[in-house]
Amino acid sequence: MSTYKIEAGTAQHIGSRPQQNDRVALFTAPKAPGYVLAVLADGVSGGAAGAEQVLHTAKQLFDEYRASETVSLPRVEELLREIAHDVHQILVMDPRTGASEPQASMVLLLLTPARQAAWAFVGDSRLYRFDNKECVGRSSDAEYVAYLMEQEKLPEEAARKHRQAKMLNNVLGNKQKEPFIAYGLQENLKAGDAFLLCSDGLWSYFADVELATVVAKKSPREAAEMLVNKARERAQGKGDNCSMAIIKLVAPPKEEVNYTVQKLRKAV
Repeated sequence: MSTYKIEAGTAQHIGSRPQQNDRVALFTAPKAPGYVLAVLADGVSGGAAGAEQVLHTAKQLFDEYRASETVSLPRVEELLREIAHDVHQILVMDPRTGASEPQASMVLLLLTPARQAAWAFVGDSRLYRFDNKECVGRSSDAEYVAYLMEQEKLPEEAARKHRQAKMLNNVLGNKQKEPFIAYGLQENLKAGDAFLLCSDGLWSYFADVELATVVAKKSPREAAEMLVNKARERAQGKGDNCSMAIIKLVAPPKEEVNYTVQKLRKAV
């Protein structure tokens, strides 16, 4: 039995850029009741084409996802992997070349009806995890840097500068390199847990504790409005596209909890 309800919302601001290259969305699946997918993508090259492809592919594959009677975490991870790989293959086959080559960073978060959250990310779009007002984790380049050092034998300094080298840049659509996809899982979700997916136009301007506090105290809509306004203020007219999805797990109303308990007792 679920011990929480989901409150969620998305927000975007163009910042000081000429166009919006980020994309963000929340999806439910017709063949997988109780599953929720949050998607955020940042078009880092070639305009918004890469980010648009992330949303299109994620929705298409999620719509086709058929849930089994019990949640299968390997199948969930395979879905996230398939989204990333399909987007990458579509982008590298794009006929455009040079500066217009479409690329994107991406973060996916999938909530299951079994109180689980699974996520995957490529590049510098971030996922934050909160327990009330505490940030208990966030995505970073650490796994990719370790991969470059261990598998490709790069010196640490060179590995940490991967974004400066086209061959090493970890994005979807890089024709010179397959994307490195990092995964995560959290089980036993509870009321008070929350997630924030965001592009670098947001996270660049905040400490982890600031984000945790705002998300804990405000509704998703109020938190998004406050964070966008503060990011614009701190950017001082030089801000990037700013996008986010906020997912909060909140306790259901007491009367609903009592009704559920009474209903179960009557059934017994």
